[in-house]
Amino acid sequence: MSGPVPFPTALTELTGVRYPIVQTGMGWVAGPRLVSASANAGALGILASATMTVEQLRAAVREVKSRTEAPFGVNLRADAGDAGERVRIIIDERVKVASFALAPSKDLIARLKDAGVVVIPSIGARRHAEKVAAWGADAVMVQGGEGGGHTGEVATTVLLPQVVDAVGIPVIAAGGFHDGRGLVAALAYGAAGIGMGTRFLLTSDSTVPDAVKAKYLAATVKDVTVTTEVDGLPHRMLRTAMVESLERSGRAASLLRALRHASAFRKESGASWPQLVRDGMAMKHGRELSWSQVLLAANTPMLLKASLVEGRTDIGVMASGQVAGLIEDLPSCSELVERIMDEARATLKALPGAD
Repeated sequence: MSGPVPFPTALTELTGVRYPIVQTGMGWVAGPRLVSASANAGALGILASATMTVEQLRAAVREVKSRTEAPFGVNLRADAGDAGERVRIIIDERVKVASFALAPSKDLIARLKDAGVVVIPSIGARRHAEKVAAWGADAVMVQGGEGGGHTGEVATTVLLPQVVDAVGIPVIAAGGFHDGRGLVAALAYGAAGIGMGTRFLLTSDSTVPDAVKAKYLAATVKDVTVTTEVDGLPHRMLRTAMVESLERSGRAASLLRALRHASAFRKESGASWPQLVRDGMAMKHGRELSWSQVLLAANTPMLLKASLVEGRTDIGVMASGQVAGLIEDLPSCSELVERIMDEARATLKALPGAD
C-alpha cells in the first residue's frame, strides 16, 4: 500500500480510516476545514452539526466531500427535534459514520445501520454503553471526566476498562489524550483507538481565532475547571472571567443573561421560543434546573460561539479538556497525526519484551 504505513485496529477496520484516531465533533470548531484536514491526515474527522441548521449541515457535508475522499462522520444530537431530517442527510450523502452526543434510540440506530452507516454513540457510563450496544451500535466512544465540554466524574483510566469489559463492540477512548503514548495506553486497556477534541482544536487547521488558541496554550492543568453554573450540567472549560462571573451571579442576573443569549441563539438557529425551552428541558437529564439554567442549556452554543468563533472570551466560554495544560504548539492535522503515530510506534518498540 502506498503512503504512510497504516495502523490497523477494530476502529480502522470498521470505518476505513488509516489510523485509530478520531477528531471529535466540537460545536463551532469541527467544521468542514478541520474535518477534511483530519480525514486527509488519516484520522476520522467528525463534523459537528448541533450548531448548524439542516440546510447548513447538508452544505457542510458536501464541502467536506469536495475536500477529501477519505471517510468522515457527522455528530448529531439524538434529542434534537429535527434529528430525523439530519439522519436523512447522512444517508442521502453517504456519510460513513454517525456519532451521537446522547444515546440515539433503537429505531434511529436501526435506520442508520440499514443504510450502511456506522453508528458510534458517545457515552460516559458503563450502563449507557451496554444499552446502546444491545440496540445495535457498532462502537462506542467513552469519555472520561478529563474530557472537555459536558463531562462525567469518572476518570478515563477507570471508565475505559470498565466499558471494554462490558461490551463486545469496539471502544474508542476519549478524555486526556494528546500523543502517541496515550494511544498506546488506550490500546493496552483494550480500546480500538482514541478520540481527541482539544488537541485538534489546537492545530493550525482549526478555525478558532489565534488569540483564543493562545489562551488555551497558556493554560495550565489547574486553569481547567468543571462548573455547573453555565447550564446546570457539569461542564469542563477554561476558568475565565466569564465563568467566574457566572458563578458569582445571582438568580435575577443569571435569568437576564440567559434570556439575552437565548434571543441571540434563536435568531442564529431559526428556532422558536417553545423549541428552545423544549431543547433546554431535554438536556436536564433529571436534574432540577432553574429557568435561567433551562434557557442556558438550550443556548450554551452561543456562549461557545462568542469565544470560539468571534474571539470574545470576555462574554463567552471555552470548553476544554484538562489536556490543554499539556499542549504547547499548533501543528497542522497532518503533522499532529504523523507525530502521534511515530510516537506510538516508538513507544511500542520501547516496551519491555518488544521485538
